[in-house]
Amino acid sequence: MKMNSKNFFGDGDRESIRKAVEKAEQSTSGEIAVMVVGQSDSYREAATLGAVICAGLLGLAIEIFATALPGSVEVWTHSSAPGTLHLIAEYSRYVSLWTFIPVVFLLYFPMMFLMNRLPGLKLLFVRHGRINEAVRERALRAFYERGLYRTRDETGVLVFITILERHVWIIGDRGINAKIAPDYWKNLAAELASGIKAGKQAQATCSVVLRCGEELARHFPIKADDTNELPNDVITGE
Repeated sequence: MKMNSKNFFGDGDRESIRKAVEKAEQSTSGEIAVMVVGQSDSYREAATLGAVICAGLLGLAIEIFATALPGSVEVWTHSSAPGTLHLIAEYSRYVSLWTFIPVVFLLYFPMMFLMNRLPGLKLLFVRHGRINEAVRERALRAFYERGLYRTRDETGVLVFITILERHVWIIGDRGINAKIAPDYWKNLAAELASGIKAGKQAQATCSVVLRCGEELARHFPIKADDTNELPNDVITGE
């Protein structure tokens, strides 16, 4: 079954996380929200690049096997130990642009379909910095779209998980950032990401949520008139 934001956590896991959020918020005025999305970006440029490259390589292979295979013995006799670049150079003279370009054009469409069908392939054609930027922007957008910035004391925290990129981003509101160093959230995010890669997403999430609560309680102890301003259930998105 394909992993998505709906089944990333089982029903029992969701309940465990909800209880962890509830417990974490019992001693702090801070508000914690956990969100899971399928992917942070569509990476259309990567899908296009990947489709073009794969179509080109497959088209080249088809051309070589269709036209050069009968003469393969001749090619191998040019050198007793031909390298990869040597073979490509030798075989390239068999490729005709008149057939190669149309073949690549026709292959582009199934390759693009494959890229969109298997999103993980797109990441092979994306810079690491681009992925980090996409996750950060998606997390920030979710923070404001879900109203985490509207808490009374600006003490909302978003634990953002994206499945495709296998990244975690933790964002604190202005009131929190004034007292808690960003590195603390980065370390927690790295811990959760490691837990997810180990297949222990529920346990790791509960652990990180409780640690968020402990740190928030140190700086933002619960008030007598405290109310639950954000839902404790796991939030899902596309």
